[in-house]
Amino acid sequence: MHRIGLGIDSHRIESGGPMRIGGVDIPCELQLVGHSDADVLLHAITDALLGAAGLEDIGQLFPDTASVNRNRDSGEMLHKAWQGVQAAGFVLVNLDCVVRLERPKISPYKSAICKRISDILSVDLERISIKGKTGESIGDIGQGRLAEAHCVALLSKGG
Repeated sequence: MHRIGLGIDSHRIESGGPMRIGGVDIPCELQLVGHSDADVLLHAITDALLGAAGLEDIGQLFPDTASVNRNRDSGEMLHKAWQGVQAAGFVLVNLDCVVRLERPKISPYKSAICKRISDILSVDLERISIKGKTGESIGDIGQGRLAEAHCVALLSKGG
């Protein structure tokens, strides 16, 4: 049996830095803002995996109303969610992700991001695909006010 999950997340961008995407701190003068560390990509991946497994979503597992989740490492949240997905009997076939962000460009960091995600999930690197897309100067993404990530996860379960 195969199951597909879709995860989408967005965070506003403010001055500061560095910007954490996919568990990697990208040096720049901008940062993502949120209750946790605001890692837009890891949040989308977490929701895609949880959705494919039919489990609660990231907001239910790690509510922003809980003080324990304030500034929480999204890699830790992803790892904990992944443990639940595995406990439900699923294995990862692949992740396909898109990060929509005007700047910084993520292409110089793609290898490090894929490696970090594969380490968190303890899966082979070739199961992870990441693409960066700009907003072409249009809308909140194009104007540099917003970052967005989309992830599709394909899981498999025997039987």
